[in-house]
Amino acid sequence: MAVSVVEYLIDRHSGLSPYLQIVEQTKRALRLGVLRPGDQLPTAREVVEATAINPNTVLKAYRELEREGLVDSRRGVGTFVRRSLAKPQTIADSALHTELAAWVRRAREAGLDREDAAALITTALDSVFADPATGAPAAGAPTSGTPTSRTDTSSTDAGKADEEPR
Repeated sequence: MAVSVVEYLIDRHSGLSPYLQIVEQTKRALRLGVLRPGDQLPTAREVVEATAINPNTVLKAYRELEREGLVDSRRGVGTFVRRSLAKPQTIADSALHTELAAWVRRAREAGLDREDAAALITTALDSVFADPATGAPAAGAPTSGTPTSRTDTSSTDAGKADEEPR
């Protein structure tokens, strides 16, 4: 049996469905160079044993990744990385990663918790990647859900509809 390079962590309180958490964690590993073409993802059984989620949830995530052209499933063999999303600047040991990690350590030393730091980073990303003409997130950029004004009362249950019944 191949040694798995990635281990999924499911946060049942995040509001994001488990299958989307698997998809996002896989994409993050692809962007950081943790997963490379040819690497095998954990089997559905391994993920179920580690996370106690429904096997169909794992298979749904893997099908989504396959639909996006990121992995190939080989019946009876496993699911393998087809292509990487990594850029030299995003690899976990890059200079940008080192600088960002140092900033995060300073933020933590200043008393910020994970959510505070994430809010600051998200706000900075939204402002830097905003469309200069409209101030809206750039085309193709995922929206963070960060309110842009005090009157923004919208909320989303995106992803909750796909949760497995318990």
